[in-house]
This record gives sequence, structure tokens and C-alpha cells, in this order.
Amino acid sequence: MDIGKGLPAIECHRALQIWIIENLKMMTVPERAYGHFFEAHCYIVLHSPKATQGESSDLHYWVGEAASAEAQDAAATLVQRLHGALGDRTVQHREAQGHESHCFLSYFRPGVIYRKGGLGSGLKLVETNIYSIRRLLHIKGRKHVSATEVEPSWNSFNKDDVFLLDLGKVMVQWNGPESSISEKARGLALTYSLRDKERGGRAQIGVVDNEAEAPNLMQIMEAVLGRRAGSLHAAVPNKSMNVLQKASVRLYHVYEKGKDLVVQELATCPLTQDLLQEENCYILDQGGFKVYVWQGRRCSLQEKKAAFSRAVGFIQAKGYPIYTNVEVLNGGAESAAFKQLFRTWPKEQGKNKKLGGTGKLMQVKLDVGKLHSRPELAAQLRMVDDGSGKVEVWCIQDLCRQPMDPKHHGQLYSGNCYLVLYTYQNLGRIQYILYLWQGHQATPDKVKALSYNAEELDLVYHGALVQEHVSMGSEPPHFLAIFQGQLVVFQGGTGCNGRGQPAPTTRLFHVRGTDSHNTKTVEVPARASSLSSSDVFLLLTADVCYLWFGKGCSGDQREMARKVVTLISRNNKEIVLEGQEPPHFWGALGGPAPYPSNKRLPEEACSLQPRLFECSSQSGCLVLTEVVFFSQEDLDKYDIMLLDTWEEIFLWLGEAARSWKEAVGWGQEYLKTHPAGRSPATPIVLVKQGLEPPTFIGWFPAWDPYKWTNSQSYEEMVEGGLGAVADIFKVTAEVNNFRLSNPRGNGTAGPVTLLALKGPRDSAENELGSKAGSASSYSSSNSSIISGALPRERLMYQAAEDLPEGVDPARKEFYLSDSDFHDIFGKSKEEFYSMAKWKQQQEKKQHGFF
Repeated sequence: MDIGKGLPAIECHRALQIWIIENLKMMTVPERAYGHFFEAHCYIVLHSPKATQGESSDLHYWVGEAASAEAQDAAATLVQRLHGALGDRTVQHREAQGHESHCFLSYFRPGVIYRKGGLGSGLKLVETNIYSIRRLLHIKGRKHVSATEVEPSWNSFNKDDVFLLDLGKVMVQWNGPESSISEKARGLALTYSLRDKERGGRAQIGVVDNEAEAPNLMQIMEAVLGRRAGSLHAAVPNKSMNVLQKASVRLYHVYEKGKDLVVQELATCPLTQDLLQEENCYILDQGGFKVYVWQGRRCSLQEKKAAFSRAVGFIQAKGYPIYTNVEVLNGGAESAAFKQLFRTWPKEQGKNKKLGGTGKLMQVKLDVGKLHSRPELAAQLRMVDDGSGKVEVWCIQDLCRQPMDPKHHGQLYSGNCYLVLYTYQNLGRIQYILYLWQGHQATPDKVKALSYNAEELDLVYHGALVQEHVSMGSEPPHFLAIFQGQLVVFQGGTGCNGRGQPAPTTRLFHVRGTDSHNTKTVEVPARASSLSSSDVFLLLTADVCYLWFGKGCSGDQREMARKVVTLISRNNKEIVLEGQEPPHFWGALGGPAPYPSNKRLPEEACSLQPRLFECSSQSGCLVLTEVVFFSQEDLDKYDIMLLDTWEEIFLWLGEAARSWKEAVGWGQEYLKTHPAGRSPATPIVLVKQGLEPPTFIGWFPAWDPYKWTNSQSYEEMVEGGLGAVADIFKVTAEVNNFRLSNPRGNGTAGPVTLLALKGPRDSAENELGSKAGSASSYSSSNSSIISGALPRERLMYQAAEDLPEGVDPARKEFYLSDSDFHDIFGKSKEEFYSMAKWKQQQEKKQHGFF
């Protein structure tokens, strides 16, 4: 796409495009250099979703900490021109090194790398297959990892983070004694990425988890860095914003009055969308964490051009750090993060519905087969099936669970708590959902006992239960469906199996629903003000039960009420139409009184997109790290992830994650501090790794049920790499020209934690003068192996003992020629090795190279 004079062409088929600002012009960054940023430069990054998705594009300009003022001004000017050419459906972002938005960081996996200097210093954007390098990278971050070049000295180290000593042919990852296993694993993923992209997969990697157990690798580090004097210091505390700070939201109207710019505060949380007027411009301050500028569709061009300068002026006036994130949006192209700062955000008219324009979701006829084969449908409907599975119910009484008689399963009391276990089959596999239902009048002791008994029941089922916390009045659709329209919630009550407190002679029940999948009946105060013209009510007296039909109720509602009334009363039934009530009816309610008489409007469909966060705790506060454009790849066994679908909160528990018991509390804190004023009764679902229901899976663009069995843990990656260490010493000595004593004994690693990635040595090693013995010398007959030109039939489906000499059985595919490799795998070696390990293994199995 040719977008204008002086601007580069946009390649529409690329989701991500990056330019570096050099000599005040935009230079295209090659794809293999994505994620590498020179600190002395500014960059422009464009992310464009597929045209069929109808989503807005994101345009970022990134400022390195050593970038000149001239380069920053040029970047700001160029990004404005590019935005003008791209149109109003483009969201603009300002990013500063080390303080990037979650949206920006989500593009670069396994992380971003900050490089010293700039192009003017003679450095290339990316260098591959080079070994004359010596640098120290400080790797930090949880979900979003960054690696910064630091001084190659022990003074740069701390005990909390991960560091990579990169010597070209040898890469030594040093893990701080206080670093977590997830930080080690993510650091190792970045190390692998550097090896594969910059060294063609040929460098050897060593890992120091414990200095005392890795003397040989420490000898290498000390040869480069010298001996360490003194003890390691702690890392500088991370300034992550906790959710309480993010919850502070204020909206300002920005306009010009004469020659003055006026910034007038309009509202604080919770905000409503109708505050935003199409002809105006607004600043939304998210507690100093981020500053949004929203521009109405009818804003003037001059106002739109001034958006960034107004945001910067606002940041300065507030005394916020200069690196504060800025996001500029136009009406109709708002980001998911912006929309969620408002209490509601209705769908625009004409927007396509995910279920094919079916209107109300629950009007879709439930087909169990479709729900299982199309998890995205199950997620939208919030239904794992049609509710026809096995149901077991326990009432919490005397702090213990008491089983309920099946004939009383749907009869719950507001003063009690209940466990409802649902068993169903999904594609031939038995799965469970345990609902923890909490009545409004339940005592704190009962609520605590509810959780305790749920944990006990989970142990009985060997941890296989998906647990969903449900509050009275906020039951999810599937909970209603399992009772087949016979759910009745009575007021009060301390007993089980229908043995509650003595019931009053006059009782009023509100019936809501149109079929057996969505109907519930709730007891309400027996007074006229409880009535509503839109619904059906059952008035129970000593001698008769009235079925009161409001003027706005439908035939389906009336039919469901006729079925429910048999559960509540055996008295004579009498139908009463609104406006034709007998005196005895009003007498039972204490006389007529005003009540809602307008027809209830249908609930407005919400257009909010699901959002995924990594949860962690820092100094006792919940810290959330968002993963934008998420996929199953973002679920790591060491994580606790929060998926917010607006109507439900899912907490995904990785099998190796800590703080499982804190997960529900984190979900409750998330809701309590949410800037949109979310209901604390929003259902919270605990989902364990490997036990994901369709209602969770459906929110992800693709799902591999075998991912957890194919992926390697950090421990497996390290343990599987124990091996000989002599080669790593020789290569290090040759490449870096320093002397090391020979390894002790026969040169085996002993307790050394070494990932001896015994990949093929290429001709570059011979060019470095590697003639130090048989371990590093090759005959000319091996040169074809080294250059990667073995015929495919000598590699495919071959046992290790049948392979040519010098071929690593774990990396057989590497020895293919580039053309054979692309013909077999459908991609280049560079693309293949940038994939996740488990995906590589899958493809290798498929093509006979495993």
C-alpha cells in the first residue's frame, strides 16, 4: 500500500511491521531483527489484525533512553503522518524503553532485547552466525521478558534476576539464587531464541543454577568477569502498578477557550459511555499508570493533531514520570483496555454477532454435539452442555456437607450454602464442575465451611474438579440449566431436604425465564411493590395460590410458571391478570402500592473483548500483567492466569504454580478494585491445567489438547542436557582467546548443570583455528555434514546408530539442505527454530525426524 510521499509502503499481508528512525527517515527493520531495539534510536511499530476481524490497528512509536531530542521529534512527526494515512481506526501509542505497554510487549516473544549504541556506531540491525561477541545481558520480567546489555562485571549482577554471559559460541545463563523457576524458564526460552536466531542454533548453552554445583561453568565466567568480591545485592524493587492504583480513574473534558486550553474534570469511576460526546476531546487518567486521549468522530483535524502534545502537557502538570504510557483513540476504534474502564460499553448497531446474528444467546437451540465440537459457541453461551448430566447436591450444615435428596435438589435457601457437583462427558472424557452456591443470608462461618468442604471434595476426585463460585442472584446459565427450570430459592432456612424454618402463611415468588434452561424462581418480600409488569409472580396464601401474569410477560413465561407452581404449593390455583386482581389478592400483600409497570427493556449486548492477565503478588498487593492477542501458548505451568470475559472470571492454575489458595482472593480483589465498578457477585471459576472446560477453551483462537503432554518443563530441559563439558572449554578458549585449565578427570560434567547442545559444528569453527585434538578436528569427509547437505533418506526415520558419523540424533533435521528442509517442513530453518519446542517436536514426529 502506497500511503504517501516520504513514507514507506505498508505490506498489508504482514501483521507486524517495524521501522527504525535513521537520519530522520523510516528504515524497514528485517523480520529476523524484531524484538531488538537500539537504545540510541526511536522506532515505529505497526500491528494490523486480519481485515476479516474488523479490529483497529495499533501504531506505536518507541523512544530509546539514549535517543536524541531530534530523533524523538522526527518519530513523533512521522507517526502522525503515518496515522493520517492509515485512518481513524488506528490507535496511537507512545512507548518508552523499559516502560512499554502490555500491548507493545505482547508482540515480542520470548522477549525484547535492548542493545547499546546505534546504527551510527557501525552496528547492524541483527547479526547471525557471529562468534566474535562478548556481552552480558540482564534478563528480567515475568510474562513480558526484557534483556538489557549491561557492563560485563560482577557489579551488574544481583541475587533476584537472571543474567546471560554471551561469548558467541558459548552462552552461560546464570540464575540468581532468589530467582523463581518461572523466571529461569523464561530466561532460558530467550537464551534459546538468541542461539537459534543469531547463531543458527550452533552455540552451546550452559546453565548455572547453583554456583557450588557448577564449578566448571563458574570458571568460564570468572575468566571473563574476574573473581567476584563481596556478596550479591538484592534487585531494585519493581515499580509495577498494583490494581488499587489502576482503579483510580478520572475523566477530563479538554477544550480551547480563547487562547487558553481548559482541562475540566468531569467524572470519576465508575464511568459511563454516554459521558463521551462525539464532538469533544477527553483525557482519561488511569491513576498515572496510563493516560488515554479519546477523540470524538466530529473532532476537528487540529484537535486530533494536538492529541499527543496535550497528553504530554497533562503528564507534566500532574507530575507523572515522562515515560508514562499514552494511548490516543478515535471514537469507534477503542481498545479493549479502554472500554473496560467504563461500567458498560454497548455493541454498535450493525456489528456482526459471533453466533451468526441469533439475537439473545439463550434463544439458540442447544445442541450438545455442537457445544463440544465448537468450544467458541460453548464459551459464548456459557454452557458446557444442555444440563442433562449427573447432578449431586450437598447442603452445608453444622460446617459439614450433608447430601440432599434428589427430589429437593432444586430447592435452595438464601441462608444456606450448597455444593452442586455436575458430571458430564466431553468428547468421550468424563469432566466435572463443582458449583459453590452462596446464599445472600449465609453466615461467614457457612461461607468459610463451603470452601473447606469444596477442597475436601476435590481431594476425593483427585483434583479433577473445575470449581465455580456462584452468588445468589448471579447464577450462570448452565447452573440454571442443570435444574431443568425447577430452581426455587426460598428466603431464610437453616435445614436441608426441605426442612427449613416455619414458613409464613403468605409468600410471594418471582418467576423469571422462558424455558427449562433459563428459568429460576426466587422468593421476594410479600408486598405489592415487589411486583413487575414484565414478569410472572406466584402469591401463596393459606387457601389459594395466585398465578399473577403481568401485562408484559410472554406465553413462554406463563407456561414455565404453571410448571413451577406445582413445586411450591398444593393449594388451589387461580390465574390473575394484571389489572383484574380480586380484593383478597391485594389484602394478602398489605394493599396496593406502586411497582414497575413499564415493559422491561432487553439487556443490552456487551461488546467487551476477553482479557488475559498473569497474576502475581508484590508486597502483599495483586499485580496484573496483561497478555494482549493471547493464545494457549501464554498459559505456562508456573502461572496463575486471570481470564476476564466480563460475565465470568476464570482463574487458570498451572500445575507447578504456587499460591493456588490465594487465587479466589485475587479474583475477588480484581472485581472489587476494577475501575468499572464490577459486581462482586460475578462468578469466579477455578480451572486447573489439563482440565479446561469448553467454556474456557472457547475464548482461545486455537487449542491443542495434547500441549501439556508434549511440552518440556524447565527441569526436564536442564536435566536432559547433562553431558560432556570438554568441548565448551575448548570453544570458549578459542573464540575468546583466554586460557582455561583442563576439566578435572575425564572431562565429564559431574554435577555441572550443562545444556550440552551437541549440534553440528560448522566451517566457522575450523576458521577459528580449532585443531586442539580429535574432539574438535574434523576430516574433510565431514564437511558436507557440517554444511547441512545430507540427503533426506539418510536422516528420515533413521535410528541413532544408523545415522552418519557426527550427526546429533536430537537435531537430525538440521543436516538437511535448505531446499529439502523447506520442502519437508514448509518453512525455513530460522522459522522452524523460532517455534515453541513442543511444536518442533510435533512436526519432527510427523515427518520422521524425532
